[in-house]
Amino acid sequence: MITLSSDFGSPYPAAMRGVICRATDARIEDIAHDFPRQDVRATAFWLTQTLPYFPPAVHCVVVDPGVGTDRDALVVRAGEHALVGPDNGVLLPVARELADDKTDGTDDLEVFTWDYDDPASTTFHGRDVFAPAAASVHDTGVDNLEARPETAPTDDYVDLRFPEAAVESDGATGEVLVVDDFGNAVTNIPGELLAKRFGGTAAVDGGEAPVRRAYAAVDRGQRLVTVGSHGNVELAVNRGRGDEAFGVSTGDSVDLSL
Repeated sequence: MITLSSDFGSPYPAAMRGVICRATDARIEDIAHDFPRQDVRATAFWLTQTLPYFPPAVHCVVVDPGVGTDRDALVVRAGEHALVGPDNGVLLPVARELADDKTDGTDDLEVFTWDYDDPASTTFHGRDVFAPAAASVHDTGVDNLEARPETAPTDDYVDLRFPEAAVESDGATGEVLVVDDFGNAVTNIPGELLAKRFGGTAAVDGGEAPVRRAYAAVDRGQRLVTVGSHGNVELAVNRGRGDEAFGVSTGDSVDLSL
């Protein structure tokens, strides 16, 4: 299987699929092509919420604000998976999720640069660099990357990590990592902080909101603080937009007091 993820919208992903279909008979699955445009961190977050549910595959990820520059192309081996994409950090958070933990506390994660000839276009490496690389890695096998003439192990790569919230017993200071299509503002505050607080209230940036387990536990249009499927604290509205109701957007700080 080869999965495709990008911020391309349409029709650019079709060209990538065509390149792969001409090179291999691998099954192709589209993750999403409407990730926030040129937003490496948001894409990296959503990949951690989707790719771990797939069986071993080659994952081609192209959110690439540096396309056409001298940034490297990478192949990351993470357990039984491989990820192909630009060296801007987008691959690393989910690679750590996919890597198999070893008994010595390390994980099964290796990063390689991928050498490629001058592509046909300096603006569409998804088609001309990463799709062919994904097809080639799929056919060669994840276990044989060292033998490829295009690959070279590297320790010099962008290692994106999400910021950690400052957590105390009665609250936390964090930030909004992403806002989903429903308007839920997903923070980096761990949901465990709310474990014994459901049914109570929280102060968010000075304003109060009920702490509930489900959106529909409050009236339609009412604000709430909850824990999303990702395990982080969300600022939400029942059948409304939490980002607008709480006045926050991606990257904004959040002070939560319980």
